[in-house]
Amino acid sequence: MSDPIIVGVDGSATGLAAVEWAADDAARRGCPLRLVCVVDRWAYGIVKFPTTAGDPLTMHAERALAEAEEVVRTRRPGVTVSAEIIEGLPAKILRDKAKEATEIVVGSRGLGGFTGILVGSVSTHVAGQAHGPVVVVHPGWKDVHGEVVVGIDGSPECEAALAYAFEQARTRGSSIRAVYAWQLPIHALAPEIGYDLDGVREAQQRVADEKLDPWRRVSDVVVREDVVCAHPVDALVEASGSADLLVVGSHGRGALGSVVLGSVSRAVLHHSRCPVAVVRP
Repeated sequence: MSDPIIVGVDGSATGLAAVEWAADDAARRGCPLRLVCVVDRWAYGIVKFPTTAGDPLTMHAERALAEAEEVVRTRRPGVTVSAEIIEGLPAKILRDKAKEATEIVVGSRGLGGFTGILVGSVSTHVAGQAHGPVVVVHPGWKDVHGEVVVGIDGSPECEAALAYAFEQARTRGSSIRAVYAWQLPIHALAPEIGYDLDGVREAQQRVADEKLDPWRRVSDVVVREDVVCAHPVDALVEASGSADLLVVGSHGRGALGSVVLGSVSRAVLHHSRCPVAVVRP
């Protein structure tokens, strides 16, 4: 049996939106679904607290999982579903769970989030640290467009994002819109310096073609290229308005070499109009 899709559950409306998305994806891909609720006692200043039948944190986790399981069984009765309560730090637990998962699915912001924050710290941490696909789901999502958008560039790191995007498009019966955004170097804006703009456009188009051609040869998914002179965040956010899923890679690294969420991926998570999959090799 394939590895499960793991979805973080916390009893919030945003968490249930993630459960719905994960249930649909599990049904499409024939994967089992595992609901994980992390009991974080550190958040309440409780380092040692016995897990008993009357433990309020455990009782909340049980209620959250029961509600989520009912959502799955009603929405996708054919999906094999299991539930698990784990004690620890939610971001760390979900990050580590990626090693045994087809993908990790989380809500954009759970219980206790600040009103002005569009994507919570747990979601951001998991998307920036976990290897493999991490899908962040906002409430109110709908699959209505029949299109998966993927951001591409000339780096080898985007191959994992392309592989995930093509798999998603195949199982959905959707097309792919590949967005390649490029920007003029600053010196090109100086009128006294000659600059072959048409040549640059042609060169950027070749890079996009070279990245997509191998995938076209092995897949019957319809692919539309969108090569634009724009900031990547602006281009991807605009494309998300007509997409069911936006897929991006992440190239970010911290000062000490540890993996973090790249600036483009982070901005897209906050501003995308559809669910976002961040894919790290």
